[in-house]
Amino acid sequence: MSPYEILSPREVEIASAYAQGDTYQDIAARLGIAPSTVRTHLAAIYRKLEVSSKLDLHARLGGALPAAGEQIDHAAIISELALSLEDAIRREQTVAQVLRIISRAQGDISAVMSAILGFALDLCEAEFGILFDYHGARSFEASHTRGIPQPFREWLDTHGVFTVSPRTGLGRVATDHRSVNIFDVRAEEIFQSDDPLRYATAILGGARSFVAIPMMSGDRLVGAFTIYRQSVRPFSAQATTLAQTFADQSVIALDNARLVSALRAETAPDDSSPRSPATPG
Repeated sequence: MSPYEILSPREVEIASAYAQGDTYQDIAARLGIAPSTVRTHLAAIYRKLEVSSKLDLHARLGGALPAAGEQIDHAAIISELALSLEDAIRREQTVAQVLRIISRAQGDISAVMSAILGFALDLCEAEFGILFDYHGARSFEASHTRGIPQPFREWLDTHGVFTVSPRTGLGRVATDHRSVNIFDVRAEEIFQSDDPLRYATAILGGARSFVAIPMMSGDRLVGAFTIYRQSVRPFSAQATTLAQTFADQSVIALDNARLVSALRAETAPDDSSPRSPATPG
């Protein structure tokens, strides 16, 4: 049977997009579903079409027949292992790509942070992300965002630098310098206390699960790297570790940007210094 007879119209759409190189995040945004739902569909697609790689998927959609002797009884296991392997390869490629972006950025920190947040949202299957700068005394400022709902963005822009309660995720990061993984922002007691940040996160941002990673430069907290899901799907240990990698890369990018700025300041001509008189011609 043709793949277009085996798969549902939604599965065909997802399979075609994935085979052509779209990420979970790209497909999810276009279809209005969660990235994790895209992965669930792909596992079913791999199983139904008896494929074990993106290359096989592309070939099957192009008319190739399934490999002879495929063990149908093991199709579910094979599909999950295949996707897990592709996820691992994609993570390694992404980390390498981020490092290349940082090395070539020439101090353009906004472009770098947008890229890092974008990769983090894709690989960690999150809807939006925020990089907060730390100003000391539990005060933060949202310096870079990606995919954030407009009402939450406006709230952050209006408040600028704001002080957080020690019971919030950011407050705990500031106090302990440890990652904070919140399963459901509405289930914690602070949500019932009308805390302004928790209200903005849950109501204006529509967030339910999120993880906040401390950004450390040596032993100094410089910010927090946060990613959010708009459904109750707690981040796994693997996703939290991956988010920590992106947080560390963000610190590298920030340090590089400061070095580039300092170097440019040192090499820029000093307009205040006296100029030599022109030599008569």
